[in-house]
Amino acid sequence: MRTIRRGSFLVILLILVNSCSAKRSPSGKSSANHKNVMTSAVRNSKLKTAYFAEGCFWCAEAIYQRVRGVKNVVSGFSGGTKPNPTYKEVSSETTKYAETVRVRYNPKQVTYRQLVEVFFGSQDPTQKNGQGPDIGESYRSIIFYQNDQEKKIAGEVKKQIEQSGKYSKPLAVEITKFRKFYKASKHHQNFYRKHPNNPYIVHVSKPRVHRFMKKFPNLLKKKYRSK
Repeated sequence: MRTIRRGSFLVILLILVNSCSAKRSPSGKSSANHKNVMTSAVRNSKLKTAYFAEGCFWCAEAIYQRVRGVKNVVSGFSGGTKPNPTYKEVSSETTKYAETVRVRYNPKQVTYRQLVEVFFGSQDPTQKNGQGPDIGESYRSIIFYQNDQEKKIAGEVKKQIEQSGKYSKPLAVEITKFRKFYKASKHHQNFYRKHPNNPYIVHVSKPRVHRFMKKFPNLLKKKYRSK
């Protein structure tokens, strides 16, 4: 019985080895692709995530995409309770959701505090339930913190701005515990980049993005520094 089992084991082993060998190309591309996937996974594991609502997510998305160390920005909704809200439902101002961006960033290149400073500096933080021409709860300003450290940093930056005397009106920014984020439809992703001639982008988003770039030149990615 031992001999039969050992023989069966060797047959199975040979099949597996041949199968693995067949999957590898002579050029070693399979091994290279595997290495690239592993490297990408390790790189992504070092990224952190932050959530901000500051008016139209078309504008916010374009702003954070220009910040150094930010690897990915996704437009969506947060702050409400109804599962899987649609853009139409959120725009009805009955869901408590706010247009929100999910920001994936490298903390070695940009800190959470700097992202919070960008948040306050790229909008009018005194405007309640709206931003610019966009009025309603879905456009209110919120920092969604995920832990005590983020809550502390958000509170400290807000307090510093309040005490600076920069604004004559009180800040309308909420600091709220993060619950859930729902990604908006594909139509709303990268809208600023895909629709540069859209009237809203031309007259509202671009001026806002340019004001941000002028205010935070040291936090911009290299490709945006001369623009």
